[in-house]
Amino acid sequence: MAVMTNPSPEFSRPPDRDPAATAESDRAVPADRGLKLRSAEFRKGREPGWRELDELVSRAERRGIASLSADEAQRLPLLYRSAMSSLAVARAVALDRNLLLYLENLALRAYLTVYGPRTGVLENLEEFFRRGFPRSVRALRRHMALVFGALLVGVAAGYLLVRADLNNFHLLVPEYLAGGRGPGSSRADLLEGELFAPWPGFLHTFVVFANALFRHNALVGLLSFGLGFAFGVPTLILFVSNGLTLGAFVALHAAHGLTVDFLGWLAVHGVTEILALVLCGAAGLAVAEKILFPGPLTRLESLAVHGRRAAGVAAGAVGLFFVAGVLEGGFRQWIDNTPGRFAFALVTALAWLAYFGLSGREKGHGRHP
Repeated sequence: MAVMTNPSPEFSRPPDRDPAATAESDRAVPADRGLKLRSAEFRKGREPGWRELDELVSRAERRGIASLSADEAQRLPLLYRSAMSSLAVARAVALDRNLLLYLENLALRAYLTVYGPRTGVLENLEEFFRRGFPRSVRALRRHMALVFGALLVGVAAGYLLVRADLNNFHLLVPEYLAGGRGPGSSRADLLEGELFAPWPGFLHTFVVFANALFRHNALVGLLSFGLGFAFGVPTLILFVSNGLTLGAFVALHAAHGLTVDFLGWLAVHGVTEILALVLCGAAGLAVAEKILFPGPLTRLESLAVHGRRAAGVAAGAVGLFFVAGVLEGGFRQWIDNTPGRFAFALVTALAWLAYFGLSGREKGHGRHP
């Protein structure tokens, strides 16, 4: 099949006419001229959309679908549907063959770009974590700020409530999270039984403890994402609730003069874990926003386009939860001093900042968020 790149009706030269067919051909000239006039009228107002679709499809064919920006990826299926509509009309009114061939070719290429098979599983994963995931995260900056703000509100409220009365700790922290810690805990209990408890070794921490933490955190994160489909309000409430729990722990340790040690202990895994939680919540809010304000799309179309991207962010966050589980289950107790823990957390934060800030950006182009 010939590949068309220009919707010009001069798709090919007509064959030379023999003298015997001259009279009949001359009679057909007015009809051909009328056909070209109809084609030109039909193209008016539609051709810019065809050219835009052709440009996006050509770029995706050369460099992959991930080379398109978020806005271009959203427009691609809309432009494809518009081209299919144009093709149906062109067939119905019997426009000239060159235009029909161009639209058929363009529609086929666009279909393969939008719905066609992609690369293998490993290649898809590599492309997702190298480009798609960080790009999608950068597009959620506003949602991340809102979710993180809700978490901070909860932390402040929980801290103030427990500092006012330590007995409020059990009102904010369920027993399974308290782990025996509470108003009755002494400074020595917190130091020796929690902050600087002996490292039990590789097998227990990495295989048993880290696995349990990963499953628990991933479930909480995916729950915060899923609640976004209820217009986002439950997601924000969940983050305020988690913040209350965290603030209660900070206040409990502050009462014993262990604020800095507790924050260092928390930061080893907390940088990654809180980031993953915020990503899940932000993805949920993005879904809620597109359900409430779908723009030019129907709510179902908006959910299909943006929901898939948000689900990709939540899936990527699960990978971060795995890393956080390993850090919490092993490295947190293995690093047995507070300065070392803060240094480790700083390196982790800079690594995530570099990954999400730089990965997936096209060299020489600033169009990607």
